[in-house]
Amino acid sequence: MPELQLLRADHAPALLAFERENRAFFAAAIPDRGDAYFAEFEARHQALLDEQATGTIAFHVLVDETTGEILGRFNLVDLHDGTADVGYRLAEKATGRGLATAAVLDLCSLAATRYGLHTLNAATTLDNTASHQVLTRTGFTPTGTTTLLGEPARAYTRQVHAPKA
Repeated sequence: MPELQLLRADHAPALLAFERENRAFFAAAIPDRGDAYFAEFEARHQALLDEQATGTIAFHVLVDETTGEILGRFNLVDLHDGTADVGYRLAEKATGRGLATAAVLDLCSLAATRYGLHTLNAATTLDNTASHQVLTRTGFTPTGTTTLLGEPARAYTRQVHAPKA
């Protein structure tokens, strides 16, 4: 079973492979990252780790425990006053197996227990049916419309709570 892991420096090669292998798949649903993202990947990866160390973001990767291959990214960004924004992307070959749903549920649990959050926000473009389904299945409620990377999008929110002892 794949495991959600906090992003580390040693994830870089597998993460770059994941992004390259799925570039066209992702670009069909969200704006492409552009060639500079790949050309400057090592520096960008280190910058993300540096930012993560400040506690304002928490990047996670979904790792196949058998192969070490990265199957997805599941992130908490703009951690502030008990809230954060959720973002995720799953490899094309990993879709349709419930992995995104399971990883988002794991991320919600981590948000409450590890990061002390109480409210998560998410958004997805209007035509991204798969993401709408994942968010709905994981307890997010539509709250209106917004924009995501310049595209019209639906906004969602979810309350999270640490388990009571």
